[in-house]
Amino acid sequence: MYSIAINGLPDEVHQALKLRAKRHGRSMEAELMEILIRAVSPKSSVKLGDLLADISQKVQLTDDEAALLEGTLSDSEARFVSFE
Repeated sequence: MYSIAINGLPDEVHQALKLRAKRHGRSMEAELMEILIRAVSPKSSVKLGDLLADISQKVQLTDDEAALLEGTLSDSEARFVSFE
């Protein structure tokens, strides 16, 4: 395990870290370790289908738009999507 020294930490940052550690019931060292681990850990992956389902629930699509997304419109030509 490694040690890190941080020189020149502003007083207000030190105090905020102390308060945050106390609020989480940890030592300052443990709080810093948690912050660093979260900062460099890869984010959990999101599946595209789940993301699209979440977006469609937030955005109210017309029946035609929903059908287009699901690929169920029949007898229609493919259209380019305009984001303007």
